[in-house]
Amino acid sequence: MAIYQLPTGSYETRAAFAIRGGSFRDKRQFAATAILVRHPKGDFLIDAGFGADVAAHVAMQPRFARAPFQTFRTVREQLDDNGYDSTRLRGVFLTHSHWDHASGLDSLDLPVWMNRGELEYAASDGDGKVFRAVSPGHEIREYSFDGPAYLGFSASFDVHGDGSLVLALAGGHTTGSVVAFVTLPWGQRYAFIGDLTWQLDGVHRRVERPWLLRALADSDAEQVRQGILRSAALTELMQVVPAHDRRAYEGIPLLSGAAR
Repeated sequence: MAIYQLPTGSYETRAAFAIRGGSFRDKRQFAATAILVRHPKGDFLIDAGFGADVAAHVAMQPRFARAPFQTFRTVREQLDDNGYDSTRLRGVFLTHSHWDHASGLDSLDLPVWMNRGELEYAASDGDGKVFRAVSPGHEIREYSFDGPAYLGFSASFDVHGDGSLVLALAGGHTTGSVVAFVTLPWGQRYAFIGDLTWQLDGVHRRVERPWLLRALADSDAEQVRQGILRSAALTELMQVVPAHDRRAYEGIPLLSGAAR
């Protein structure tokens, strides 16, 4: 079992718009990174990063939400470049269905695994527009949270049944947002918290987005607040990774040639 990061690009946002108390002079490069989780029972991606048509996906956002961006190789290109055996891949788990997590589905021929709450959100919310554009043709596999509370989160889904990849319902940012917990055989643990907070500052300082961004981006601000507090409590136990903080991925290897 192993995990790898697949950076697909980034976009620029000022810290003042990313985190409560952030500086307008502080420019942050928001990561758009997928995670490959290798497992003997089958591999999964966590999020899909930027796709081949990311420029069109950015153009689908409201003008105030568009930002300068740069692209790297898509997940599909990185897998192919490294000779990865794609028959190992069982699908993609989205931490949630916003554009910068779903864009890369346009280049992947894989099932998309989502829970009922997130499926309903993606089908009706304005921020699900890109997901609705890239998901046709994909098999949608709905999973349910049939497991107990997990590390403070109310319900869980143990993907392989061995605790190595566990999805926990977080909600708040979107209705069905999840935290993906990965535990490697030697004990290294990760919590991929999606967009509970966009930056590590939110975890370390236990603060949320600025008020206006909370109103625009979150479906339930109080639920997000509780998710941030739960995530902050985990930092002594594992590496907590907000999806858009490039620093948070340090130590996770690139795919390179190691996953052949």
